Amino acid sequence: MTKIILVTGPARSGKSEWAETLAADSGKQVIYVATGLVDEADLEWVRRLEQHRNRRPVNWKTLEVPIELPKVVRAGQPSDCLLIDSLGTWTANLLEQEAAVWATTQQDLLASLKSTAADVIFVGEETGWGVVPAYPAGRLFRDRLGTLVRHIGAIADTVYLATGGYALNLSALGTPLPPAAKN
Repeated sequence: MTKIILVTGPARSGKSEWAETLAADSGKQVIYVATGLVDEADLEWVRRLEQHRNRRPVNWKTLEVPIELPKVVRAGQPSDCLLIDSLGTWTANLLEQEAAVWATTQQDLLASLKSTAADVIFVGEETGWGVVPAYPAGRLFRDRLGTLVRHIGAIADTVYLATGGYALNLSALGTPLPPAAKN
């Protein structure tokens, strides 16, 4: 049976490391799905990507998928564990989509989770814990990512919050919210 896991939390909280631990413990072939666009001119970004790459076991397959995430999820096999890092980067890559197109894209990703044969582990950032962004693009990003993380959390088998050096199993500790509006 396919499992969906969401690991969420703030920046530098250990989300990716916890998701990597869960993937390694899955007993399946791990396919690391990197959503970041590589920009060789951005040396700080390149260093971050290298940090992630260096932590991964050499037997993990890596796919760079900045846009077509639903297609990769649908193609997952029962022997696969897809580790998708991250929803925030994927959302940022698609931020210029009009609202109706984004709604369709988001629904396509959610639908792909219902048809995949693979286990799927998402890393999703929590961006709404700070001040309201001063710029429209920042507010749009925060709202789209927050809604997407909530929708995935609602269908995930397990949701973890990584913060303060701990991973908390919110599925065991919390009470699910009523379903969010599909926007």
